[in-house]
Amino acid sequence: MTKRKFVDDYHEMLSILDSLKSEKKKTLLLHACCGPCATYPLKLLSQYFDVTIAYDNSNIYPLTEYERRKKTIEEMLAKFNDEFKTNIKIIFFAYDNENYMKDLTPYENEREGGTRCKLCFEKRMDEVFAYANSHHYDYFTTVMSVSRYKPTKILNEIGEKLSTKYHYTKYLLSDFKRGGGIAIGKEMTKRYELYEQNYCGCEYSLKNRSRKAMDFEAIEDNIVKIF
Repeated sequence: MTKRKFVDDYHEMLSILDSLKSEKKKTLLLHACCGPCATYPLKLLSQYFDVTIAYDNSNIYPLTEYERRKKTIEEMLAKFNDEFKTNIKIIFFAYDNENYMKDLTPYENEREGGTRCKLCFEKRMDEVFAYANSHHYDYFTTVMSVSRYKPTKILNEIGEKLSTKYHYTKYLLSDFKRGGGIAIGKEMTKRYELYEQNYCGCEYSLKNRSRKAMDFEAIEDNIVKIF
C-alpha cells in the first residue's frame, strides 16, 4: 500500500462537509462495525448526507456475538431516528465467518494492529464500497476511524486505494476521533444504554483479550498470596 503524504484528515473532512452545506443532500453509505462506534459519525454525517448504514462484519466471532452487536446497532438506530427525527435505514450483509477468515488465518499469530487487522479493515471496506458503487451512492466511508484502537491514517489509505477501483462513488476521508467524537459517542452510548463489546471482533482478538484477562487474574492471585 502506498503511504500517504501528511494530510490532516480531520480538517480535510470538515472542508468537504462545509462544501456540501448549500447543496441538496448527497447519498452516503456508511460502513458500521457496531452501534457505539456509529453514534457520533451518524450524528455528524446525517447533517450533510442522506445516510444509509451498512452492517458488514463477518469478522465477528462467535455468531452469538455477531447477533448481539447486530441487535445493538438496530437498537441504536431506532433511538437515533427517534431523537433526531430521521429515517435512516440499515443494510445487513450476509454473515460468513468461515470463508471470511480464510484470508486472515495466515496472520493469526500477528499482534493486533498488524497485517491481519489491516487486511480485515480492507476486506470489509472493499465489500461495502463495491456495493455503494454498484448502487450509485455518491459517497462511502466507515465509522472505524472513531475508535482509538484503529489508525485513521491506515483506514484512509485503504479508502483512497479502493477509490481507484470504484469510479462512481467517492471516498469520504474521515477522522471521527477528533472534534470530541470519542466523548460524544460515549455519552450517546451511555444514554442509549447500548451494549459495549470488550474485544475488536475476530476470534484472535477474543483469544488475546481472554489471555490478558487470565494474566490479570494470575497477577491478582499473586498479590493475594503475598499479602
